[in-house]
Amino acid sequence: MRYMALAADYDDTLATGGRIPDRVVAALERVKATGRRLLLVTGRQMSDLRALAPLRLFDRVVAENGAVLYLPETGEEIPLASPPPASFIAELRARGVAPVSTGAVIVATHRPHEHTIMHAIWEMGLELQIIFNGNAVMVLPPGTNKASGLGVALQQLGLSPHEVVGLGDSENDHSLLGFCECGIAVANAVKPLRAAAAWVTQGEAGDGAIEVAGALADSDLASLPLHMPHREIPLGIDASGAVETLPVYGVNVLVAGPSGAGKSTFATGILERLRQAAYQVCIVDPEGDYGTLKEVVSLGNRARAPGIDEVISSLSNPRVDVAANLLGIPFADRPDYFMQLLPNLLAMRARTGRPHWLLLDEVHHYLPAVWGLSHLTMPQRLGETLLLTVHPDEVARTILEQVHVVIAVGPDPQDTLGRYAATVGERAPQWHGDPPQRGEFVVWRRRMQKPLQKLRTIPGHTERLRHLRKYAEGDLGARSFYFRGPRDRLNLRAQNLVLFCQIGEGVDEDTWLHHLRNGDYARWLREAIKDEPLAARADALAARADVTARESYRVLRTAIEERYILPPLP
Repeated sequence: MRYMALAADYDDTLATGGRIPDRVVAALERVKATGRRLLLVTGRQMSDLRALAPLRLFDRVVAENGAVLYLPETGEEIPLASPPPASFIAELRARGVAPVSTGAVIVATHRPHEHTIMHAIWEMGLELQIIFNGNAVMVLPPGTNKASGLGVALQQLGLSPHEVVGLGDSENDHSLLGFCECGIAVANAVKPLRAAAAWVTQGEAGDGAIEVAGALADSDLASLPLHMPHREIPLGIDASGAVETLPVYGVNVLVAGPSGAGKSTFATGILERLRQAAYQVCIVDPEGDYGTLKEVVSLGNRARAPGIDEVISSLSNPRVDVAANLLGIPFADRPDYFMQLLPNLLAMRARTGRPHWLLLDEVHHYLPAVWGLSHLTMPQRLGETLLLTVHPDEVARTILEQVHVVIAVGPDPQDTLGRYAATVGERAPQWHGDPPQRGEFVVWRRRMQKPLQKLRTIPGHTERLRHLRKYAEGDLGARSFYFRGPRDRLNLRAQNLVLFCQIGEGVDEDTWLHHLRNGDYARWLREAIKDEPLAARADALAARADVTARESYRVLRTAIEERYILPPLP
């Protein structure tokens, strides 16, 4: 399920004449029977609601326009803000404001007293806000509204706003509908709210609520013609400078192309934009590349595999994004590990709607085409997944068949698209444009009936160093550096930057200077590590006739430490 909860206003949304009709209660009970949560979000005070509403129907009640949280299972009433001072209420009454109603936090009256209230707030030097609900005038602490109160309720329930449908009718429901993933207005809603809503019901008040409840229970709202352009993220920039977007729901994206062509830059930008919009992401990270992203919890390392329960437990907090580092899992065991992790992630999605997106880097490592069990174990709907690979023809076909959008990076997009299409048994569309330059890609919206398009990548603001941990601590294999010396007297293998610095400190001066003057360090940093700034630093050192072995070693090691995590310099 995508939508795990319904958060609805009370008066003129669920209730008519102050009470919720039995037919509306029955519709809400049907929603609850699907395992979804119900939340009441209203400007009313709890004293009113206890007398009028079937509170036990709801998992949480947000009252006083976001200022009070009520827990029906315990009867506990929790103020979420401080009330205005008693002197303010006395001042309103002295100025002829009547009636004045007070709750745990809220102070309420009716039009046309808003001007008197505004002058009183200004003259008393108070920090208060006025909120309108039809003819009602509510005074609350700043920042207190239906969205703020709902946020506290969702946090208690382990949900994020992206799993919630909001339903309302009045001015004070703007924050409610805007906060929820899908905001719906009943037909009797004020015009601005209807204009901002993803959909407007046919019926008014309770009849409209019944429409929403039925669509939620029957189809997870798939039967409704929702208009949700705000639930898209930037994909890339076209030749005219316009931004092309990607839906955040209902698509799987494959990013393929040669190493160093821009897959990581593209994916990191998408990842950052998803996280900025508070969508939860789980990254499967076979090479330890994503552990340096700020505010992403990295689980596992070269010495320890991330536990399945550990990943799921961390994701139970909607505000936490997780990277599962697979460096500690032997290459041959990664498919088995992933096929234990994936069902748990999908089961969590069924319970909570999260994680909203999966990012599967180097997906051919753990979903290879040669793995014979994939057709038996893979889900029929993967859902909201970003897959990265150098070799699309080496990925399990059952996964590739679920891709909606193919992103081809590198100078030969036709080759990439062709290998993907051949694997899924289709004919690739032909690319007739110029080859993409660095920072560009070709997009094939495979299931959207759109022509191929070249776009410019939108990199993230905090773009990481590619393969940082692999280069620092992993095993580069055939791309390792070998300290051999002037006459091949040595054969010391540095399989990563840590060992390069450790061996470099211990080798004799002739060996160190031999490789420096020959440009070996610069070549290795440029070609194997793919770090042009470091390579340029090595070139500059090699050009200095006066530099000593020890000085050049320390300068180069310090430059490496500025960009990678290494042991402290002795």
